[in-house]
Amino acid sequence: MSLYRRTACCGPLHPGSPLWSIGFRPLFLLAGMFALLSIAVWVAQFAGWLGSFTYLASAQWHAHEMIFGYIFAVVVGFLFTAVRNWTHHPTPSGYALLTVVVCWIAARACVASGLLAVAAIADTAFATLAALGIAIPLFKARNLRNAIFVLIILSLGAANIAFYVAASRASAATMQTVIQLGLDLILLVITVVAGRVIPMFSASAGKGASPQRNTFIECTAIASAVLLTAVHVIGLPLIAIWIAGIGALAHGARLTMWKPWTAMRMPILLILHASYAWLVIYLALLTLSGLGFVSYSIALHALTVGAIGGLTIGMMSRVARGHTGRPLIANRLEVYAYALIQLAGAMRVLLPIVLPNFYFSEIVVAGALWSAAFFLLTVFFLPTMTRPRADGRAS
Repeated sequence: MSLYRRTACCGPLHPGSPLWSIGFRPLFLLAGMFALLSIAVWVAQFAGWLGSFTYLASAQWHAHEMIFGYIFAVVVGFLFTAVRNWTHHPTPSGYALLTVVVCWIAARACVASGLLAVAAIADTAFATLAALGIAIPLFKARNLRNAIFVLIILSLGAANIAFYVAASRASAATMQTVIQLGLDLILLVITVVAGRVIPMFSASAGKGASPQRNTFIECTAIASAVLLTAVHVIGLPLIAIWIAGIGALAHGARLTMWKPWTAMRMPILLILHASYAWLVIYLALLTLSGLGFVSYSIALHALTVGAIGGLTIGMMSRVARGHTGRPLIANRLEVYAYALIQLAGAMRVLLPIVLPNFYFSEIVVAGALWSAAFFLLTVFFLPTMTRPRADGRAS
């Protein structure tokens, strides 16, 4: 604790600052800012408000930056924090964490400016350092149960390299396949992590919550995520329809067993249940998309906006509170952010199904709601991430 107090006086850009004490602090803060700005600029470009200015070259690059930029940063920030708790061994902090963050920032800047070769190098360095950052403490602690996360990070890094190679060859089809692979890997992360933390958070909250588990349902939910990844890589669309349908049923049953209605008066917990419900909607819509009833884009955004957007906001908010010594009770900024991200999901996914003639306006409004949610989250994060823990303990 004395060391922490001695370094806490350093400025926020100094590696000895509280900002660099643990991975979630800079990565969540930067990810939130990036989610706010990237979508705001992308929607403004889509609406034609930026004239000849071009931020990203195509929808594939927009998807790339959300998956391998925003979501990847959140996953790494979470794992740097979780692995430290699981193993009681250090994950990157100080200069080591600063190096990881610089790689991520460099990649985002280079993608935006068109320096794609440099971006590929920076992104690969980020993934490699992130994998090492969790692999070393996991293997020191012989915690092989969680070694799957090392494999997932390396797989995301490999998929990212494949995307850059496909982009260099102007292969839009391959780029889209890699995007789907990246989303499938994130779906697997959500399936594993949410299956652990949401029931645990619900049980610890009390108030009548008694989430249950069923081994068959758990195995089916995880297996469907793994198999969906495999069939998308191999290219078996008919089998993917069946797996997505089975996955929707398994995840729906799983959510029901967690008793989400017991979280109605706890926004910091309710956002996790509500966002997980979007995962069920995604898999159901993916099934309908494969059968030709809805567009793939609508199904895709049920995952990216509703499930991933909501779960990342909810988890970042909770982790930030829990690991900075603050009460696990969301303030107004956070509650408004939770509500806005859910509205963004409804606007981007559900309204286009009911009112398809207003598709353009629905996309613009959904983007504005998304950016507003992350603006509020960033306002909460700025003092939270850059100051010492509220309880005086070391991070």
